Amino acid sequence: MRIHTARLTAGLLLACALAATNTGNAASPATSTSPATAASTANSLEAEQEAAFKAAKAVQKAGPADITLRDQAHLQLPAGYIWVPTPAAAQLMHSMGNRTDDTFIGAIFPADDADWMAVVKFVKDGYIKDDDAKDWNADDLLKSLKEGTEAANEERAKRGIPGIEVTGWAQKPQYEAQTHRLVWSALSKKKGDTGDRQGVNYNTYALGREGYLSLNLITNAKDLDTYKPDAAKLLGALQYDDGKKYADFNSSTDKVAAYGLAALVAGVAVKKLGLFALALAFLAKFAKIAVVAGGAAIWGVAKIFKKKNPEA
Repeated sequence: MRIHTARLTAGLLLACALAATNTGNAASPATSTSPATAASTANSLEAEQEAAFKAAKAVQKAGPADITLRDQAHLQLPAGYIWVPTPAAAQLMHSMGNRTDDTFIGAIFPADDADWMAVVKFVKDGYIKDDDAKDWNADDLLKSLKEGTEAANEERAKRGIPGIEVTGWAQKPQYEAQTHRLVWSALSKKKGDTGDRQGVNYNTYALGREGYLSLNLITNAKDLDTYKPDAAKLLGALQYDDGKKYADFNSSTDKVAAYGLAALVAGVAVKKLGLFALALAFLAKFAKIAVVAGGAAIWGVAKIFKKKNPEA
């Protein structure tokens, strides 16, 4: 991504944010944003983004590479992918308007111009029992997911951010008991939007002895089938270290999570940890924007890692 394209994206993001704010404050003209204030905010955002891109490029690792994931696992990053660790990855996410917490490890980008990114986290909540997987009902999980997302819209409304609605499964929850891997994906769109634009988060989880690793691939709904193999390849390249594997669990000494496997789709853990964050993809003239966790914004930045000249 060239910087001038990022600037256009930043301007569009700002315009969207201001539009949402002004819509919510339509009855209060005194709170409207002046052109000078908008321009100042745009310049500040642009500077923040450029600083974040520079920091990310300084620490990026291109595959093939062995990536350590906390004290839990290793990712054998294949060729064709780029890893950005935190804190640089967190800085990059923040510059895009996304919040991170202490579960955030880093982000993965395609080395080519593909329109996706993946966020990697480790949640140390303890050993998650998977015996409820055999009894879950996809329709019930979807209903719970919709209800949880609707509840989160109350907070979005307070922040002047458009609401999100879940429209259905892009992939129903699937759990592989032998590998202790969970995959699910739900479609979402801006609440009340009558168009056909939908976003999607493709959620993959690897259960371990002390918690779980999540790899969340974010893209446009129409591109999901194209990029599913990337998510599968990355998930397959992730392996827990000896002593940290799911099979290493010791019932006499180890902590057991307060929730089961179904919660990683639509239960208490989803609401608590924000894992129901679902992408809304919007096509713009110069860039693609996806709205995720809490209505924050991200966009494909793969090209920034290929750029040779900072001023190009």
